[in-house]
Parts: sequence; structure tokens; C-alpha cells
Amino acid sequence: MVTSSSSSSILFCLTVSLLLLLLPLPSHCADPDPLLDLCVANLTASTSSGNFPCKLPSEVTADDFVFDGLSKQGNVTNLFGVAVTTGNVLSFPGLNTLGLSMNRVDFGPGGINPPHSHPRASEIGIVIEGKILSGIVTTKNVYYGKVMTAGQVFAVPRGLVHFELNLGQTKAFFFTAFNSHLPGSTVLPLSLFAAAPSIPMEVLTKTYLVDEDAINAMKSKFVF
Repeated sequence: MVTSSSSSSILFCLTVSLLLLLLPLPSHCADPDPLLDLCVANLTASTSSGNFPCKLPSEVTADDFVFDGLSKQGNVTNLFGVAVTTGNVLSFPGLNTLGLSMNRVDFGPGGINPPHSHPRASEIGIVIEGKILSGIVTTKNVYYGKVMTAGQVFAVPRGLVHFELNLGQTKAFFFTAFNSHLPGSTVLPLSLFAAAPSIPMEVLTKTYLVDEDAINAMKSKFVF
């Protein structure tokens, strides 16, 4: 005879087992595993999932697997003195479904890659030239910072706010790689003060505990 207590225990075990099956395995990378040898992105097709449809095999060429954009120095004559050259699936269609991408980040003297985050990928980078302060902030507001020079490698966990600052008086640059073919980037000052349409003024004044004049002064710096 099955008691009420036994039935509850069985139901509990079945529920837990089902939930464990539905949870993603810890070994999964940021992007789903590819199911084909290659799936070169058809960038002219629309996508709603982050993976582009594959080109027809007859349309694939060797050029789809080569990207020379990271060999060129970026233009750092801008507000932050930084240029980010992205080697993701949008510029390098051979990366589609591979869970990989790379950026080149160039700095003018004193340039900064302002606080930002990558919602879909962890990051690893190597300094090629210059003296760069790399900093990350955890969700508990703990700050970790390190001054790095050529040859040193840094890592940024997925989704954490981080920045890089050129401490030198000359240009600097580094390469960075991601475990996503489209990691995304949320740049905090631009998201807050250059959003379109604008974030409501009341939200900004209450967030920063300042008046509207102070917020308008900040917004005026991000008019492009």
C-alpha cells in the first residue's frame, strides 16, 4: 500500500529529476555547440536567435575564414581616445556558430575604454603595446585592478563591468578574445546619457542624486 508520505516523496524526486534535466550543463559554452562542419553566416538574411542562417556550400570561399581588420590601427580621435575594432560574426562570417570572436582595442595617450560589460561572453586579452590599467567590478561592488604591460594577459568574467585605461604618454593597444561569436557590449555612460529615446530625467536625477542641470551637463558631452 502506497502511503500519502510515500507518494509525496516520489513526486518530489520526480520533480527534482525533471528540473536537473532542464538545467543547462555547466560545460556549455556561451554559444550553442555547432551541428555542422561549418556554417558561414549569410549576413543578408534576418536572424532572431543570434545565429545567422548558413550560406550555401557553393557560395562559401576561403575569404569567409579570414579577417584582416585587426591588423589596422583604429582611429582614436574621439571623446574617449579609444577605438574598438570588432572581429565578430558581423565582420567575420566564418565565425558563425563557433562561439569565438576577437577585438583590437587602440588607445591614444590617456585614452580609456570606459566601463562596459559583455552580456554574452567571458573575455581574455593580451597587451601588445603600452601600459594599461585593467579593472573589473564584481556584483558585490568589489574592484580588482592591475597595471599591465606588453605580453601580460587579463581575464574578465562574463557580464562584469570592466574598463581599460592607457596610463602612458604614447599610443597603446591590446587584442581580446571572447567565447561568443557576438558577445555584445553595453557601454555604461552611453547607455545612461546617450540612449534614444532618452531615459526619463527623473530616473537619472534620482539615481545620481543631482539636479536636472547636472544631468543635462552630462548629456551634452555625449552628443555625437
